[in-house]
Amino acid sequence: MISLPRTGMALGSAIRVFGVALALVIVPLSAASARGPESLSGLAEKVMDAVVNISAATNVPADQQHAVPVPQFPPGSPFQEFFDEFLGPNGPNGGKIPQRKSSSLGSGFVIDPSGIVVTNNHVIGDADEITVIFNDGRKLKAELIGKDPKVDLAVLRVKSDKPLVSVKFGNSDDEKIGDWVMAIGNPFGLGGSVSAGIISARNRDISDQSYGQYLQTDAAINKGNSGGPLFNMEGEVIGINTAILSPSGGSIGIGFAIPSSLAQPVVEQLTAFGETRRGWLGVRIQNVDDTIAESLGLGDARGALVAGVDDKGPSKVAGIEPGDVIIKFDGKLIKESRDLPRIVGQTAVGKTVDVVVMRKGKETTIRVTLGRLEEGEKQAKAETPKAVEPVNKKILGLEVSTLTDELRKRFQVKEGLKGVLVLKVDPSAPATEKRVTAGDVIVEIQQEAVDTPDVLVTRIEALKKAGKKTALFLIANGQGDVRFVALPLE
Repeated sequence: MISLPRTGMALGSAIRVFGVALALVIVPLSAASARGPESLSGLAEKVMDAVVNISAATNVPADQQHAVPVPQFPPGSPFQEFFDEFLGPNGPNGGKIPQRKSSSLGSGFVIDPSGIVVTNNHVIGDADEITVIFNDGRKLKAELIGKDPKVDLAVLRVKSDKPLVSVKFGNSDDEKIGDWVMAIGNPFGLGGSVSAGIISARNRDISDQSYGQYLQTDAAINKGNSGGPLFNMEGEVIGINTAILSPSGGSIGIGFAIPSSLAQPVVEQLTAFGETRRGWLGVRIQNVDDTIAESLGLGDARGALVAGVDDKGPSKVAGIEPGDVIIKFDGKLIKESRDLPRIVGQTAVGKTVDVVVMRKGKETTIRVTLGRLEEGEKQAKAETPKAVEPVNKKILGLEVSTLTDELRKRFQVKEGLKGVLVLKVDPSAPATEKRVTAGDVIVEIQQEAVDTPDVLVTRIEALKKAGKKTALFLIANGQGDVRFVALPLE
């Protein structure tokens, strides 16, 4: 058996393994790195008064409440008199169900002595009344300045007769996995609760929103901690606690916080304008997998593949095309598709940027002037398709047809979507593994539009003769959501 020395052993000591003396060099660890900070009391005392509890109340109209059944009493029952007195037509509520309030509790923190408070959007929801409760017991009514459901943030304002204790944002990009952090909040209504831990991971994607790049921490976070700050050891807010992973509903050491690098620009916009003003590129994108990378000659899978371009978006004007792979935006590398919406959203509206794309194996730089996302989301387009005669073909295990009005209605294909309709898919065909199904529409093949089965077959045969083993298909579902699929041509 080998017995290793304790960390207090003198430098230059040796151990003997199987009769061989080995020099053992021990690097002494500081108390902080070995056991963590000796105490967090000073840090907690410094920032505690800037952390608040949030109480949000929503009035629930009677017509949205569960109906109360009218009890049936036997004739002469004393309960009938009691019912009539309190709940009947002559009762205090005139026989109507009274309006009730639905309340929720969360956390927040003051970022400006004048009374600016940050919390999660889901903490306040559509509340009619918001109350901010301070560490000294004071309760102040709050007004909503603005909120952003995409990043789950809200900014409030309270009026105080004296300056409030506030905290500042730090730079979450400077924090590393293993760095110590402290959380303060209102878990289960227990205001002023402090917990500590480390940053367990970075860039966690736990949301269906495109802007999720969460910090993961093992500091205890529970229900009611939402909206509260995650501090670094300098007392700077480097995250906003927003979610937990837990089968029981309580902390199991997996909590998530919105990083300050993502939150701070949103908070600044909400404070200044009452709304967000995100940059807008006007493209629909998807991930690049190995098969798509091979078919496009990219080498390694990287970047964001442009699956579609909005007709009224900035990219259309600039010349970005479906099939382009965006590998760099405004000097920032796009490693995977989820990077692009976050980076574009944090870029100023109206800024002209360089977008580097891979197009048909060549790198191209395109200048794009960004629009505003919030305006782009309001735009809608609709086109009336022309009547066409059906033509059916079979190829690559697919039975395809011209997209007629009758078939459009049968497969519930949205108006304006153009291409070749997939009628059937052979269960043994590679297309089945790629989740191509009846009702899908083939929009392009190898970045060239197709509108009839004859054109599709001709393109496939030409690719085979050119020695291509796979082809890149742009396929849309009936609702118009598009994706690229690489299919073998054998």
